Amino acid sequence: MQKNLSISLVASFFLATNLFSAQNLETITVTSATKSEQSIKDVTSNVDVITKEEIEERHFTTITEALNTLAGVNVINNGGLGTSSSVKLRGFDTKRVLVLIDGIRVNDVTGSSGAPFEHLMISNIERIEVVKGAQSGIWGADASAGVINIITSSAKKGFHGSVNAEYGSYDTKKIQTELSYKESNYYVKGSISSLDTNGFTAQAPKGTKNDYLEDDGYENITANIKFGYEFDDSNKIDLSHTLINARNEYDGCDNNKWKTSSYRCTDTAIEKANNDSYYSKTQDTFSSINFNHVNNFNQIDLYANRSVFDREYNNVQSYIGGVNDGKTLLNKSEFDGTLDEFGAKSTIPYLNDTSSLIVGGDYKLSEYKSDINKEYNNKALFVTNSNKFFDNTIFTQSLRADYYNKFEDKTTGKIGLKHFITNDFNVSSNYGTAYNVPTLYNLYSEYGNENINPEKTKSFDINLEYKGLGLTYFNNKIKDMIDYDFGTSKYNNIDGETTLKGYEASYKHELLDDTIANLSYTHLRAENDNNQDLRRTPKKQLRYGVDYYGIKDFHFNVNGQYTSAMYASDDKSGVKTGDYTIWNSVINYDINKTYKAYLKVDNIFDKYYQTVDGYATAERSAYIGLKASF
Repeated sequence: MQKNLSISLVASFFLATNLFSAQNLETITVTSATKSEQSIKDVTSNVDVITKEEIEERHFTTITEALNTLAGVNVINNGGLGTSSSVKLRGFDTKRVLVLIDGIRVNDVTGSSGAPFEHLMISNIERIEVVKGAQSGIWGADASAGVINIITSSAKKGFHGSVNAEYGSYDTKKIQTELSYKESNYYVKGSISSLDTNGFTAQAPKGTKNDYLEDDGYENITANIKFGYEFDDSNKIDLSHTLINARNEYDGCDNNKWKTSSYRCTDTAIEKANNDSYYSKTQDTFSSINFNHVNNFNQIDLYANRSVFDREYNNVQSYIGGVNDGKTLLNKSEFDGTLDEFGAKSTIPYLNDTSSLIVGGDYKLSEYKSDINKEYNNKALFVTNSNKFFDNTIFTQSLRADYYNKFEDKTTGKIGLKHFITNDFNVSSNYGTAYNVPTLYNLYSEYGNENINPEKTKSFDINLEYKGLGLTYFNNKIKDMIDYDFGTSKYNNIDGETTLKGYEASYKHELLDDTIANLSYTHLRAENDNNQDLRRTPKKQLRYGVDYYGIKDFHFNVNGQYTSAMYASDDKSGVKTGDYTIWNSVINYDINKTYKAYLKVDNIFDKYYQTVDGYATAERSAYIGLKASF
C-alpha cells in the first residue's frame, strides 16, 4: 500500500513538469494551450503543470509560492502576505502574463500590473497550467509571455468533503473547507478558505530585522462555487463563481522612522503610529456560465465571463506646516472596473480524430468606472488547427484577428511542431507573435497617456525532452514596450527593442526506490535597446529538492532555491538585491485514511534577503496543519 502511494506521488511530481514517460503523459490534460482539452503529450507548447498532488504535498499558501517552484519563473514580493506581488515569466513582467481562473480573465483592467497575485490563495485547486511563450494567437492581448490557468477542483461521484486547519509563525491561521455532491446528471461543489495573519512589516530599510517595526496584517477570504447540469448526452451547462475578499495593512510615511535609510517620504507626510491608518481592501469576483453541445460533427461551447475588480486604499495623514497645519486628513483611492467577455467556439475533429479544427469568436468590454469612467472594447475571430501524423508528429497552427475601437486592428499567430524520436525522447519548437494593449489606467489615470500604442512581441523556443531531462532555449523581442517614463511622469511606449532570451534546464530522477531528486536552472539575459540589463531581473536561478517516501506513512521533502543578484534600476544601477540561497522543508504524516498531519518550515537557516529594496521578506517560519477528508 505504502509503496503504491510512493509510486503514485513520484509520478505526479514528474508529470508536474512534463518530463515523464510518454505513457504517463497520456494521463494528464491541459486546456490552455489551444483552448481545448488535450493530452499534454500532444501539446507542442512548452507547458508546466502543477498538479493537485504536488499542491497537497507541499502545502503552498499562495499561487505565487507554487509558481516559484518552476523554471523560468521569478517572484518579486513587496513584503509579506497580501503585499504587492509580481510573477516574471522568462523575464516578462506580470502585466504581460495572461492569468485565468477556470478560463476567466484575472488581469485587472483598472491597474498597470496585471493580475492581483498577492490575493490569489491556494484553495480548491485541481491544477495550475503554465504555458510559456507568446499566446496571443490563441488568447489575444495580455498573453505575450504566456498563460497561467488556475483550474479549480471538480466534484466526484457521491458526497465528499474536507477540512484543513493550519497555524504558524506571525500568528497565521488558515482554515479551508470543501464540500461536493455529484449524481449522474448534476453536480455542485463549494469551497471557502480563510487566512488571517499578523504578518511582519512590509517596508524595512536594508539590514533591518522585521521585528524592529510594526506588523502589517492581512486577511483573505476566498470562496468558490461550481454547479453543472447535464440535460442529456449532448447538452450540459456549467456555472462557476469565485469571490476574493481581502484586507491588507501597509506602511505609510514616517520620516522619523526612515531618516537613517535611503528611502524617504515627503517632508510633510507623517504616518500615525498604527496600522489602522494605512490599509487596502479588495473584493474581486470572477464568474462564468458555459453551455456545451456535442453532436456527431463537432463540439460547441457558448460562454459568458465577468470579472469585477474593486480595490480601495485608505490612509490617514497628519500635516505639519502650510495651510493644513495640524490637521488629520483621510486620503481614499478607489479602483472599480469590470471586464465582460462573450464568446463561442466550435471544435471539429477530423481524419479519424487524429486532427482537430477550432473556430470561434469573442467580444470583450473593459470598463473603468471610478473617477476615470472610461471603456474600450474589442471583437475577435480565431482559428486553431492541430494535426497528428504517423502517431509521432504534432503540428499546430493558430491565427487570431482582433478589432479594437480604441487601437489599430491586430492579427497574431502561432505555429508549433513536436516530434517523438522515441517514446521517451521528443523535440519541439514554437514561434508566435503577440501584443499587449495599454490598460485603462495606463491611458486615463493621472499618470496616463492616451497616445500609447499596443506593444508587439515575437517569441521563439526550442525544447528537448528525454525521460527526466528537459532543455529549452527561448528568445523573445518586445517592440514599443509600455512602461512608466520617469522623464515625463507618464506611461509611454519605450523606444527600441527589448530582448529576453536564455535557456532552462530541468532534471528529475528517482535516486533510490523511495527517493527522487529534482533540479532546475534558468539562465536569462534581459536587456533594453541599449544592451543594459533590465531592473529586478536575476540572470541565474537554481531550484533543487529531494523527496523521500521510504518510511511508512511519512513523506519528507527538502527544497530550496538560489537567485543571483539583481538591481533596482536598469544597467546594474541602484541598490543591489537578490543574491540569496534559501532552504525549506515539509514533513507529511498519514495518520489514517481520514486524517493527515504536516509540518512546514520555510527559510530554515533564517537567511536575510530582499527582492525589492526597502521591502522585507519572511524570516524562519514554521507551520503545522491537520487535514480531514471524507
